[in-house]
Amino acid sequence: MTARSNLSKNCPALRAGLLFLSISLPALSGCSHRDVEAAEAPPPPNVVTVAEPNLFTVDHPEQFPLATAVDRPATSELVVTGTVTPDIARNVPVISLATGKVVAIHARLGDVVKKGQLLLTVRSDDVAGGFSDYRKAVSAEALTRVQLERVQDLYKHGANSLNDLQVAEDAERRAQIDVETTAEHLRLLGNDPDHPKFMVDLYAPVSGVITDQQVTNAAGVQALGTNPFTISDLSYVWVVCDVYENDLPNVKIGDTAEITLNAYPDHPLKGKVSNILAVLDPNIRTAKVRIEVQNSGVMKVGMFAKAVFRGQTAEMHTIVPASAVMHMHDRDFVFVPAPDKKFRRIEVVSGDLLPADVSLQEVKSGLKPGQQVVANALVLDHVLAQ
Repeated sequence: MTARSNLSKNCPALRAGLLFLSISLPALSGCSHRDVEAAEAPPPPNVVTVAEPNLFTVDHPEQFPLATAVDRPATSELVVTGTVTPDIARNVPVISLATGKVVAIHARLGDVVKKGQLLLTVRSDDVAGGFSDYRKAVSAEALTRVQLERVQDLYKHGANSLNDLQVAEDAERRAQIDVETTAEHLRLLGNDPDHPKFMVDLYAPVSGVITDQQVTNAAGVQALGTNPFTISDLSYVWVVCDVYENDLPNVKIGDTAEITLNAYPDHPLKGKVSNILAVLDPNIRTAKVRIEVQNSGVMKVGMFAKAVFRGQTAEMHTIVPASAVMHMHDRDFVFVPAPDKKFRRIEVVSGDLLPADVSLQEVKSGLKPGQQVVANALVLDHVLAQ
């Protein structure tokens, strides 16, 4: 028997102490582990309630009358922008049939001119050459006429043959043609064959507005070259719009468009689609749509315009009083009632005022039919701001 066995057998108190330690050490170890875990656990979250910025409390909500949003059938519409341009078919160039130097300009770019109005005066050597050809033709015709009279007299007396007479008559006819041709050339240059002035005057071929000018004082003009002026008849003009590829099915040739000029928003016009360009712009994926519009006198070339195409498809639009919509910082809002004497401000996308009743306005999104809104949003907003 070992010394350890003897010690345990002879010392009961020692055995009891060892038994106590063997039982208590695991318990102490377990308590220490739980205490560490408790120390490392995160604290419970502290929830802070933040007030909703678009929710407002009022003392007497009954002071603000409510209106119910309703739905109303309407046709679909497409809104595009465009530019006023001249009708190419109504553009008339002013051409010069003579080459020379400009000595006087009687009209300027942008002027309104009448048919037959003097526009430009050119000094040209073409008149001198034409007058020289005319005088030579007159002289030659006089000679052939005398020769024809002599042949006719000889033929009557049997001294000439019929062939000689026919040759002389043909020469006379040719000489007369030369006289008429050279005289007409002078008239085309604006000169009287009997009294040439060696100047060429250019007159307006039609009435309209000078939309292009390519000459200045002392400039040179080439015959049938660059047109000195272009006159446009602006009684009818084009509004050329860009329509996105996805919207093209809503536009067809012959459709009617409502035109509004940026400069005259209260002066609506009507137009008709006359052409849809067959090629898209590869950068912005749009097609040019041409609308013909009768010009009431206010449309000027280069003006910006808005075109509205109204389709045949019926749509339901939400309608509210126009006073219920508040415009602020380029955004639109309405107030709707909420529980506990509160009103909530919500953002909407507003549309146009109704043509038949300008006190009503469309709401395109953000509000559904049947919802109630504050009838006068500005009054409520003013009270909340105080």
